[in-house]
Amino acid sequence: MTATKSPDTENTGPLAGVTIVDCTSVVLGAYAMQILGDLGAEVIKIEAPTAEGSPGGDILRWGGKSPKGPGMGPLFMTYNRNKRSVMLDLKKEEAREALRTLIKDADVFASNIRYAGMERLGIDYDSVKKINPEIVY
Repeated sequence: MTATKSPDTENTGPLAGVTIVDCTSVVLGAYAMQILGDLGAEVIKIEAPTAEGSPGGDILRWGGKSPKGPGMGPLFMTYNRNKRSVMLDLKKEEAREALRTLIKDADVFASNIRYAGMERLGIDYDSVKKINPEIVY
């Protein structure tokens, strides 16, 4: 699943060169990260799969019709512009390892997952700081 950002687009702006791992969903977190992307940060959005047989991804993907096609609802396209997207099932170890790899090279980690859930997934503050001591959490 890809988001609205083309891989060959060069980031410009005051945050060019800043990489953000975005584990937010729905509106508020996605909007905050969209603003940072608008300012030039490279935002990598982590999306979760949903129940079996469902297409998954951020729930806003499926709200409303879009000329871009299914999974590109207008609110999703607005709040997730200037981002890249990857779907990871963080309940699986291989997906958590992929996330740790992204965190290792990131400047910022953002999430609106309940903290107890983040602890279970190994992406709580202490765990992330062990991976990347310089990260802004």
